[in-house]
Amino acid sequence: MSKENKPGFWERNRLSGGYVLRKTVTKWGVSIIRFVLLFGLCFMILQPVLNKISVSFMTEADLYNPIVISIPEHFTTENYLLAAELMSYQKAVVNSLLISFTIAVLQISVCLLVGYGFARFEFPLKKFWFACVMLVILIPPQTIASSLHLHFRFFDILGIFKATTGNTLNLRGNVLPYYLMSAGCMGLKNGLYIFMIRQFFRNIPADLEEAAYVDGCGMFQTFTKIMLPQTKPIITSCFLFAFVWQWTDGFYSKMFLGGTKLVSTGLARLVDSLQAFIQRLTGTLTTVSVAYSNCILATGTLMIIVPIIVLYLFAQRSFVESISTSGIKM
Repeated sequence: MSKENKPGFWERNRLSGGYVLRKTVTKWGVSIIRFVLLFGLCFMILQPVLNKISVSFMTEADLYNPIVISIPEHFTTENYLLAAELMSYQKAVVNSLLISFTIAVLQISVCLLVGYGFARFEFPLKKFWFACVMLVILIPPQTIASSLHLHFRFFDILGIFKATTGNTLNLRGNVLPYYLMSAGCMGLKNGLYIFMIRQFFRNIPADLEEAAYVDGCGMFQTFTKIMLPQTKPIITSCFLFAFVWQWTDGFYSKMFLGGTKLVSTGLARLVDSLQAFIQRLTGTLTTVSVAYSNCILATGTLMIIVPIIVLYLFAQRSFVESISTSGIKM
């Protein structure tokens, strides 16, 4: 049938008994509902960030001006300079990058081995140990805060240090407890990484390993040459999670690294640092207004999430691929 002789919409609808109209209305209705839901979801996520961006460029006078809502009347970057000075931003970023990167690499390295073992090997009490992994995910670290404090405050290995030196070791105040816990798969969110990696390996056909064994590869060689090259998506995903959670962690940072300047601890103390700064500047016990404190806090929050956003932009493709390929397969 030529294009000129092709029946129009209403003619096709009449011939179909109204089916074409119902199908078109349903299609457009679903599209509109989907758009409204996605727009509302994106607005809920982005609106607080946009508010922080707006407030971070306002002067203190704009904060109390009822006319100023989203666009500053007196645009300023002094808030960023002040927040950077109070948080020792440059030094804190360097320390946080070094600690977060090394901890994330160590966590993913050991979790890869453990997750592969749970996915491919049978060993005594396997289900019990995997239940322990689930407990690591479910139980918040605050419940073992006292035990962690005492363990690393009076650290000893089978009583060797106390027998030889007369005293235990105090590991609080340095990064060593981070590395010890991460190497033992008890670091921040390690249980989740083990679970994700286990699910990823379970989705890879076992025929690949069997073929490698037939060709003469050993267990370690099979893991490094056959399995490991396929884990780039899940490694990227778990590394991003590990880096971001370590970057923003306040619990372990306060417990073990209270004296080290980090972006997370600097942000947590930002309001107190602002109060002390204003008192030194004025020489009196002046109380900082709530609005201005929140303004500086919002500015500091933006300053610590910018590096995370940049990191995600570079790794988003592998991150999305990992989420789509590491489905839950029990």
